[in-house]
Amino acid sequence: MKTQKNENIKFEEALEKLEKIIAKLQEGNLNLDDSLKFYEEGIGLVRVCQQKLDTAESKITMLVNEGSADKKEVPFTMEAEG
Repeated sequence: MKTQKNENIKFEEALEKLEKIIAKLQEGNLNLDDSLKFYEEGIGLVRVCQQKLDTAESKITMLVNEGSADKKEVPFTMEAEG
């Protein structure tokens, strides 16, 4: 099953595959069966990416709280470097 194969894929690879699938679907040249196949694979990749992001967020929260007397959750935000 593709989902099991995708669980071991790196986030960046999964995202790249997902972008290629989206491009194929947006072209509109696929028949229904192929469209469904790509859509199903894309959903699996989205789930894998989301799981990897959730895991990374949990690790960041844990590292921020590590050694801190008051264990409060600090939201992780990405700020653009300027």
